Amino acid sequence: MFKKIVQPIYACYAVTILFVCFMAVYPFMRLCMFGNPVSGRKKLANMLRTCFNAWLFLIGMPLRFIGKKPSGSYVYVANHSSYLDTFSIAPATTGLFRVLGKAEMASIPFYGFVYKQMVITVDRKNPKNRALSMKRMWRQLQKEGSMVIFPEGTFNETPMPLKDFYDGAFRLAIISQKPIHPILFLDSAERWDPAAWWKFWPGKNRVVYLEPISVSGLKTGDTAKLKKQVYEIMENSLRKYKSGRYPNSINNASI
Repeated sequence: MFKKIVQPIYACYAVTILFVCFMAVYPFMRLCMFGNPVSGRKKLANMLRTCFNAWLFLIGMPLRFIGKKPSGSYVYVANHSSYLDTFSIAPATTGLFRVLGKAEMASIPFYGFVYKQMVITVDRKNPKNRALSMKRMWRQLQKEGSMVIFPEGTFNETPMPLKDFYDGAFRLAIISQKPIHPILFLDSAERWDPAAWWKFWPGKNRVVYLEPISVSGLKTGDTAKLKKQVYEIMENSLRKYKSGRYPNSINNASI
């Protein structure tokens, strides 16, 4: 009963604080994109880390990191179970990153500007668009930094730890010869219900860094094998963390 009464109030608070945090840095985000776009995106990435770290802390969901926070250029792959995953990407990564996402989100006022800078969009139903997105992601990895991809494509609302993966992230890693770095968001669905965007609730919010997976020497014909390898590693780790069989050693905490 207590949660049922308090939850709508808490949700209003969380949304309000997000709006305040975002709008406080928004003018500076606009300014940093004048001039060199790569330099601007680096500054923008750091501003997003500050903004979302502050928001998560103020609403009682500070990120706790398990494992060593990576540095370098990677194809990050992460499980996807909630809207919260999107806001956890910037604090969970280092350096300049871009995310593979859907074009529709770019129409959101204010947020759309940032989305266009930090997201490479794809229409999976359009082969030409998929090919163009792959080229843009390859360029990002070679010249700017890392890519973050949710290989499930959308929220996993099944009883299984993961949905089936798309091939794109694994083909990209092989083509670019950049290692895969799996990340697990363990508590996102409990913090922010994927079935109802207004259902927030504070509590633990863990990010797990698994070991990077080398793709050195692999060819595009090895895509399915690599995808299966990464899927199994992530699935097994999710099962073990959820069952409490892995220690929740915390190496550092945001903010």
